[in-house]
Amino acid sequence: MKLLIASRNSDKIKEIKMIINRLDWEILSLSEIAPDLEIIEDGKTLEENARKKAEIVMAKFGLITLGEDTGLEVDALQGQPGIYSARFAGEKATYQENVKKLLELLNGIKNRTARFRCVCALAFPNNLNIPTQIFEGICQGVIIETPKGNSGFGYDPVFMPEGYEKTFAELPIEEKNKISHRAKALLKVKEFLQKIDTQFHKIGYSKDLS
Repeated sequence: MKLLIASRNSDKIKEIKMIINRLDWEILSLSEIAPDLEIIEDGKTLEENARKKAEIVMAKFGLITLGEDTGLEVDALQGQPGIYSARFAGEKATYQENVKKLLELLNGIKNRTARFRCVCALAFPNNLNIPTQIFEGICQGVIIETPKGNSGFGYDPVFMPEGYEKTFAELPIEEKNKISHRAKALLKVKEFLQKIDTQFHKIGYSKDLS
């Protein structure tokens, strides 16, 4: 079967493919089939944004579609940046600009507990008669004062997961992909896809939905 990732973020796409790559599915992304498609993320929650991306792209291309939205929630900032994580310092902000703003707001603050929250939505073509599925993953941690590490992306250089003394950007990608918020959500996605794949095999459903 084909799974379409409703994203053009190359870093996210790479990470998603690494986590679910053992599925016997062809994995596509918007950057491959519709690089100019824009979806306005105007939801008030991560779930609303993930669901919107998945359902809009599924309706357009008729493929099982994965929508994903992730937010960093900092306790001292009352849950900010949350759904605005990717554009915390502005609509076209770079990773570095977002991190800079975050650290400036936390300057002098002792409580630096935070969590990454990831919500994935799976939308299915009408002929499969499967409602949109929602999966969530959370990773607790703290925000350090100075960025460390050259791996990962986004806020990874300043996020130290609970139980570790290294940031996401310092951890080997294989280790990060075992404990991260996105990994936790995507492993649930993977389990669900494996389940329906087995069911389709039993009833002889065509694996080519395109």
